[in-house]
Amino acid sequence: MTAVSKLLRRSEAAVLAILIVVMIVIGVINPAFWQADNLFNLLRANVVIGIMALSVLTVMISGGIDVSFPAFAVAAMYLTVIAMNAAGYQGVVLPFIGATLIGLVCGLANAFFIHTFRMIPLIVTLGSASVVRGLLLGLVGTSIINIDRMPPSLIAFGSSTVDIGGSKLSLMIFIYIGIALLMWLFLTRTMAGRAVFAYGDDAESAKRVGFNTRRTVYLVYGLAGALAGFAGLLHSSMIWLANPRDFVGYELDVIAAVVLGGASIFGGRGSVFGTILGVFMLTLIKNSLIIMRIDNTWQGVVVGCVIVIATALTAWRDRKALV
Repeated sequence: MTAVSKLLRRSEAAVLAILIVVMIVIGVINPAFWQADNLFNLLRANVVIGIMALSVLTVMISGGIDVSFPAFAVAAMYLTVIAMNAAGYQGVVLPFIGATLIGLVCGLANAFFIHTFRMIPLIVTLGSASVVRGLLLGLVGTSIINIDRMPPSLIAFGSSTVDIGGSKLSLMIFIYIGIALLMWLFLTRTMAGRAVFAYGDDAESAKRVGFNTRRTVYLVYGLAGALAGFAGLLHSSMIWLANPRDFVGYELDVIAAVVLGGASIFGGRGSVFGTILGVFMLTLIKNSLIIMRIDNTWQGVVVGCVIVIATALTAWRDRKALV
């Protein structure tokens, strides 16, 4: 089998081919699609969901699942903004570190229950999501922090752009690219990254060859929580408000994007590039539905179909590989 044929058999190549076809079709129907402003806005819409997808990618490669990241993201976002207002702080570095640490602690709590009590990841993350959202709304508050009460430093950071040919490209895109690059290096160039793949492929075999499975579980869920916390505050800075009820339903979108990008629901398979393509594909589909003025309810139907079809194709691919 030649290198070209091997490349074409990869799921990333299939997603990329479909993505190009979809973009061409949309461009033919609506030539305004190719305008720089529209493309830059489309890229901007990938940032937050893309960072969350990268966090879920590591969990899925390890053979687990995480549906708690939206709750962790909103908690980190809301608590950090409240703390900034209370202290009158006008920087951005410490708040993002704080939000990341909040997400990290929550993620490590997931790992503790999953590894120590051998609990099912879906049950643990469902429970932790409910607990975190409940505590946030019950103890902290439910009021939305609007633009007039948002820290100016966060607004300035989230709205920073670079001028390219008269169009504004959000600098947040470069943060997304930087995180994606770091995740790629981690998964493909470190022993810890290899441990994640090995654990997802066969946890018992990974343990027998010397990988620290406990450390791997803590690593993937801690990293997922940390990235969720970071993405939550980044989202708030980009939309100029903090809503404690935000990110409801993000679980479907993010998991759909990761599976669409070629990650296996059985673990042991997935890539950063595929996830980026999956995120872009899902964002493109949803934006196209909005342009066509299709109701949000039907958008949910489309996302659900994407999950079912992509999961079925992934399962078929994995079983075929075993034959």
